[in-house]
Amino acid sequence: MANSGARQGPKLVNRSAAGGGGAAGAGGGGPPAMPLASPLMGKKKKPFLGMPAPLGYVPGLGRGATGFTTRSDIGPARDANDPVDDRHAPPGKRTVGDQMKKNEDEEEDLNDTNYDEFNGYAGSLFSSGPYEKDDEEADAIYAALDKRMDERRKERRELREKEEIEKYRMERPKIQQQFSDLKRKLSEVSEEEWLSIPEVGDARNKRQRNPRYEKLTPVPDSFFSKHLQTGEKNTTVDPLQGLGGLSTPYPGSMTPGTGELDMRKIGQARNTLMDMRLSQVSDSVSGQTVVDPKGYLTDLNSMIPTHGGDISDIKKARLLLKSVRETNPHHPPAWIASARLEEVTGKLQVARNLIMKGTEMCPKSEDVWLEAARLQPGDTAKAVVAQAVRHLPQSVRIYIRAAELETDIRAKKRVLRKALENVSKSVRLWKTAVELEEPEDARIMLSRAVECCPTSVELWLALARLETYENARRVLNKARENIPTDRHIWITAAKLEEANLNVQMVDKIIDRAITSLRANGVEINREQWIQDAEECDKAGSVATCQAVIRAVIGIGIEEEDRKHTWMEDSDSCVSHGALECARAIYAHSLQVFPSKKSVWLRAAYFEKNNGTRESLEALLQRAVAHCPKAEVLWLMGAKSKWLAEDVPAARSILALAFQANPNSEEIWLAAVKLESENNEYERARRLLAKARSSAPTARVFMKSVKLEWVLKNIDAAHELCTEALKHYEDFPKLWMMRGQIEEQGENMDKAREAYNQGLKKCPHSSGLWLLLSRLEERVGQLTRARAILEKARLKNPQIPELWLESVRLEFRAGLKNISNTLMAKALQECPNSGILWAEAVFLEARPQRKTKSVDALKKCEHDPHVLLAVAKLFWSERKISKAREWFLRTVKIEPDLGDAWALFYKFELQHGAEEQQEEVRKRCENAEPRHGELWCAESKHVLNWQKKTGEILAGVAGKIKNTF
Repeated sequence: MANSGARQGPKLVNRSAAGGGGAAGAGGGGPPAMPLASPLMGKKKKPFLGMPAPLGYVPGLGRGATGFTTRSDIGPARDANDPVDDRHAPPGKRTVGDQMKKNEDEEEDLNDTNYDEFNGYAGSLFSSGPYEKDDEEADAIYAALDKRMDERRKERRELREKEEIEKYRMERPKIQQQFSDLKRKLSEVSEEEWLSIPEVGDARNKRQRNPRYEKLTPVPDSFFSKHLQTGEKNTTVDPLQGLGGLSTPYPGSMTPGTGELDMRKIGQARNTLMDMRLSQVSDSVSGQTVVDPKGYLTDLNSMIPTHGGDISDIKKARLLLKSVRETNPHHPPAWIASARLEEVTGKLQVARNLIMKGTEMCPKSEDVWLEAARLQPGDTAKAVVAQAVRHLPQSVRIYIRAAELETDIRAKKRVLRKALENVSKSVRLWKTAVELEEPEDARIMLSRAVECCPTSVELWLALARLETYENARRVLNKARENIPTDRHIWITAAKLEEANLNVQMVDKIIDRAITSLRANGVEINREQWIQDAEECDKAGSVATCQAVIRAVIGIGIEEEDRKHTWMEDSDSCVSHGALECARAIYAHSLQVFPSKKSVWLRAAYFEKNNGTRESLEALLQRAVAHCPKAEVLWLMGAKSKWLAEDVPAARSILALAFQANPNSEEIWLAAVKLESENNEYERARRLLAKARSSAPTARVFMKSVKLEWVLKNIDAAHELCTEALKHYEDFPKLWMMRGQIEEQGENMDKAREAYNQGLKKCPHSSGLWLLLSRLEERVGQLTRARAILEKARLKNPQIPELWLESVRLEFRAGLKNISNTLMAKALQECPNSGILWAEAVFLEARPQRKTKSVDALKKCEHDPHVLLAVAKLFWSERKISKAREWFLRTVKIEPDLGDAWALFYKFELQHGAEEQQEEVRKRCENAEPRHGELWCAESKHVLNWQKKTGEILAGVAGKIKNTF
């Protein structure tokens, strides 16, 4: 372009000159006046000149001047067959044509295999074009749209992906999952078994197993000396070094310096080489040294610091601390840190010198003086403290340290009294000094202390404790005047009145405390006051505790939340051991909610568990007066009297209960049980006859039949059962009792008929199906028993008891494979059944039981049957402590499961002490369990109808055999 401009330049000049000449000629031959310069000079300068071009501006584009390209821009023309500049180009890229074809392919691949119906061609069809700002904006908009659409489908997509992954994992489990059960078994391998595992054999051949290492023998110095003197030379090197027998650098001549050998230099060189090798070994990258060079060269045990730190780190720390001290010598922490560093490294004297230098540089620093006193020995420390007192006469910590350094009590007192002369406002000094005094001297000192520190509650309360009753009241009154915002003074005053039997003043003091504190702007924090009440309870101040509870229990609680909050507060107090606080909360709650049956019940259970029999009976008397329709309160009162062997009082309570609840089934049955337990059978029969006439319920008829059955009046029991079934034919327990009575009399056909009739009326009663199946099994009809259970499972799906009986039926018949198959089906249908998982654990062989128990705990973590199975598993493995722990966990989760108590008791009989056995028996009697397969079989047997809980426990435990 420069050449073309140069070529056009003269033409333009000539044309201008010609034009200029014409104009001059026309003007009459005047002098030339630069016709082109004058118009340009007169024009105004454009405003956009000197400004940057706008975005996207192309010069000349508006007038059609789109630019042109010359050969110098694109380089010389080349043929397609010309070789490329790269001499080592791979085949297919060695000519210019190949390169151009490759570039075209890279620019755009429109092959059909690269096309997708939805997305089009892979990549961008316009990737070769320029990427401008509007393209960037469009891409951002599309990206935002894609993100929005992706968020809308995100949940469904993630859920679908999760399901697909789970399905894939189930179909193709990892090797780790396949061997998980084997991994769990490794925990059972003992150390002896592990050590007895044989080593893996070495499959290598003899030469590989026993390589012949190169043996090197050090050459003595005499060898070199001898051969140097004889003038021999060595013209080859060892071919093992890999040099192939090349000749020595000095062929045909001796090594320079022959004839002389300096043995001293050889020894120095050897030592230098050894030092280098030791340094290399000690500075290994992994940080683990093979050789200890310091221990090898010299014994440095005395220089190794006791704290085990790295010496280089200590040097760095020492250097840094030195820099800090020199930069800022009046900075106390630098001196303290330097002294402690030297102390840690074992240089105690250096540490002492440093800290004493620190006391000179920082004489007003309390911490530096205390550190100096700590590092110095006894007498020197006293001198340091004395010097510190002169510099800091108001420092409490230094006086305390001075008193600690004294060994004699009198000297300690003298130091503290001197300190109090200088710092009379320090509560800490007064407390330390008072602790050393006798009670009378302490009282005198405290009277002075409260004058110097009138705002210290602790000093006032300590003085009040040492004074007499009258003086203590005056002291507390003065304390209230000086500190009107502290609640502890008021509570101490209430305790004082209670301790001096002035109980009527306690409530007044607590009420005045609340009023006074509110008047002084103190917020009454309910939780803090309840904590104070708990402390009073533990200290034995019951009246103060109850007064505090009554005063603050309702503060800051909404009216509808009172009952719930108060019950939570009472439970919290019981858990903290503050029983009087809980009793006070219940008393207040009962005053506010006198007709709430649930509150009375909670209070009654609290008294039953934590109170005396008299307090329980007094509470129940008040309860039935306010809630006469609450049958359970009447029954609790009657039972309490019966347990105290006061049968007439129990009868009178039940008589009053009859008046309040004339047709109550529970009260009728409780009266019958009371009479039958006390061998008043005729009276029990009359009560049941009245109950059948006034409150004829199915349970009343059932208890009537049971009474006649246990008294061996079988005919009367038959008649009552027949009459009951006329009225309540859909009550399955009556059919069960009828069949069991016939079965007891060996009338198997009648028993089968009773069960079948019952199943027609009650097809969903699993108990009837189980009794019929066991009857058929007992008479040897195994096939019929199996068919009955299959029919029962069809009519009552997902009933674990039916599946369990089917599994046990096959197991008792010796068909273990079928029982395992049935158990697998049962767990598929009832995957969360604890009784099935517990049975499945012991169906497995011993090595697989632990794995099965882990699976059971994953499915039923808090099921008592599974926990009981785990306890039995540990028991079978003789892991006594673990078994006891799991038994305790089981009875805590479900105290109503009698089988757990029986197994626990059997376990303690075998492995526990007498105290542990007695504890289990007492806890079982308090829990009064009612359920459990083994427990019910024993407790509901007609021969055991009068046995107490402890007797049933012993009976069930006696029948348990350790077959697991």
